[in-house]
Amino acid sequence: MSSLPTATTAAFVRIDGRPVHVRREGRGPVCVLSGGLGSSWFDWDPVLPLLAPYRTVVRFDRPGYGLSAPSPTAPTLAGEAERIRRVLDALGLPGPCTVVGHSLAGFYVEAFARLYPDRTAGLVLVDGSTEPAPRPRPAPALRDRAARTVAASATALGVPYLLGPTARRLTARVTTVRRKDLAPDALVRRCYRTGRVLGAMLRENGRYLDLAADLAEVRRAAPLPDVPALVLAADRGRGSRHTRHWLARQSDLAATLGAEFRTAAPSGHLLMYDRPDAVAAAVLDAG
Repeated sequence: MSSLPTATTAAFVRIDGRPVHVRREGRGPVCVLSGGLGSSWFDWDPVLPLLAPYRTVVRFDRPGYGLSAPSPTAPTLAGEAERIRRVLDALGLPGPCTVVGHSLAGFYVEAFARLYPDRTAGLVLVDGSTEPAPRPRPAPALRDRAARTVAASATALGVPYLLGPTARRLTARVTTVRRKDLAPDALVRRCYRTGRVLGAMLRENGRYLDLAADLAEVRRAAPLPDVPALVLAADRGRGSRHTRHWLARQSDLAATLGAEFRTAAPSGHLLMYDRPDAVAAAVLDAG
């Protein structure tokens, strides 16, 4: 990757007493990049050189991911939307920004746009999660306790240390058409050998339908601000039934939001690796 003629800041900011890993790079209008389930800040690295000359790019790790400390509480939709706001406040960036969410983080950035319209300049969902008629699951506290117990037991047995990086690599390979994880080996080992990443993934995945149901409530209560919105969907280019079904759901999501709909082919779910050019173009156009 070529060096960037822009300022770069890596730091930890405290939110509710817990350190959150944050990166600020580039110059110009602000955009926030939020990764999907199990992602770390470096998953946006291929996109960064295409954005940083034109945008102030903010990346951060949600609790337990990347280099951020785990949270004592389970993730909530409003809590993660507020976390974006508090990260921006901690960096001294109070103005409107373009919020970009990949996969599950699409829930969070859409909620941010609806709950903080004055702070939103644009919205981009990158192969965002979508649930047309979600219903919350029962016993959320019990499910969260079970997720933490499983993660703690696996960590005590050394499962993340032994298998975490391999699982990360395999997941990246099956979710890209290039069949390759572009993340640096040292960073993958540093982050995915830890039990906190496993715990964060289990807790967030366990709350998936609850988050989707909460978003449906927010949609009914708070309209999107009148800003550019774009849905970018991954298309493996095979014309398979699964691909057609997924693209139809992404198109429906765009229609629900009144957003522009684009596809990027060929690409897998980890669009930042397969088509960083399409991701960067969507962010710049929506901003």
